[in-house]
Amino acid sequence: MSERKFNDQELSKRNKLKSLQEQHKDPFLITKFERNHNTQSFKKEFNKFSKDELHTNTTRVILAGRIMAIRQTFGVIKDFYGKIQFYVNKKEDPQMFEDFRNVDVGDIIGVEGTPMKTNTDELTIRIKKITLLSKSLKPLPEKFHGLQDEEARARHRYLDLIMNEESLQAFITRSTILRELRNFMDSQGYIEVETPILHPILGGANARPFATHHNALDRDYYLRIATELPLKKLIVGGFEKVYEIGRIFRNEGMDATHNPEFTSMESYEAYISMYEVMTLAENIFKYIATKLNKTQLTYKNTQIDFTKPFKKWNIIDAINETAKVNFNEIKTDQEAIQIAKKHKIEMKPHENTRGHIINLFFEHFCEEKCQQPTFVYGHPIEISPLAKKNDKDPRMTERFELFICGKEYANAFSELNDPIDQYDRFNNQLKEKEKGNNEANEMDMDFIESLEYGMPPTGGLGIGIDRMVMLFSNQETIRNVLLFPHMRDEK
Repeated sequence: MSERKFNDQELSKRNKLKSLQEQHKDPFLITKFERNHNTQSFKKEFNKFSKDELHTNTTRVILAGRIMAIRQTFGVIKDFYGKIQFYVNKKEDPQMFEDFRNVDVGDIIGVEGTPMKTNTDELTIRIKKITLLSKSLKPLPEKFHGLQDEEARARHRYLDLIMNEESLQAFITRSTILRELRNFMDSQGYIEVETPILHPILGGANARPFATHHNALDRDYYLRIATELPLKKLIVGGFEKVYEIGRIFRNEGMDATHNPEFTSMESYEAYISMYEVMTLAENIFKYIATKLNKTQLTYKNTQIDFTKPFKKWNIIDAINETAKVNFNEIKTDQEAIQIAKKHKIEMKPHENTRGHIINLFFEHFCEEKCQQPTFVYGHPIEISPLAKKNDKDPRMTERFELFICGKEYANAFSELNDPIDQYDRFNNQLKEKEKGNNEANEMDMDFIESLEYGMPPTGGLGIGIDRMVMLFSNQETIRNVLLFPHMRDEK
């Protein structure tokens, strides 16, 4: 291994650390620091007092955090809750002032002192004692430019969190959304469960998987692309309302709204259809919006209003309204292929069917029209292998997707509970796989057998948590709402 090289700032920091260690003041030997305040509680308790009132206040304040700035005898310390200014009086305690001179921007310190306000009325801690708790051996990014490059922010998330308050708030919002989502589902009588991440069969969604090998069992597994099939087995087993929030893995491309691993919530409820699930999905988004005080927000230059009822748009009607093509009048695959060619819709070999072409038309002409929350329903059977057939048109299914700002946020079915139909659908998926559809489901006989014992009519819902966080934290790329997104290697 080659010897590490350090710049002048790094060498200066390391020399300071070495000097402290020689004086038996090694900060890395400290294991604990007792605090009685954080920046938030300090402001709450003392901001209400005037400068004169605080002049005689001798309340002992102890807090800790990272130094974000130093200017002469003043500095700024930051903890999880915010920032606060501190002040060192050289004349009061020369030794303490010397300790102050040994700390740098980026160091983590503990301070003890009393509250005061400056001539500009800024609440400040007058330091009586300073304790170096961790020596920063690398300089923080330059103050005025910070860490702005999105790739650098994602690659070095710890620096992003230190330097960018907006980023920290986005992840606090994520935590709030997950907590409130659980609160809502629990309040509706759903039971949270956990299902396996390693799956022997590829199923539950149309997606390419990651594969791995279990040495003890000497067999290959897939990292799950969905939680759907295990959760529906629980409905067979007698659960009537279940949900799971967990990581999903799909071996696909990365872009502004896709990451190889992401978080979803899937829920299943016995004895309801997709129409009741529409109500559930709408209530979830409105509940989260209310809890975040964002019932009306701006996202990607679009005003989103969660106080209004969500639009319901049949997929055939949507295409007819936008592309002026009525697929109710197109009966055969060959007719659909001709109309697709006429509109310059590109098709892969496994997409030369009326159902797939309907979906391609929707993606091409309609998705961007769904700016306000819109339920698009009635999808073709070819792209919905786990949804019930529509009883009026068996080529279509009881399925909806929720779109906001042209992107899908939720997917839901009246779940297919006919084991014979499900077996045939899986067989059709195998045929598509032979034609090159790498996202097709495989035959899952254990799931088929579970359905053969009987599953009640069931409504299922899947929600992409990451996109929901993007929406409510006003982030336009998924990696800004994932603490540790996957990144390509640095060149």
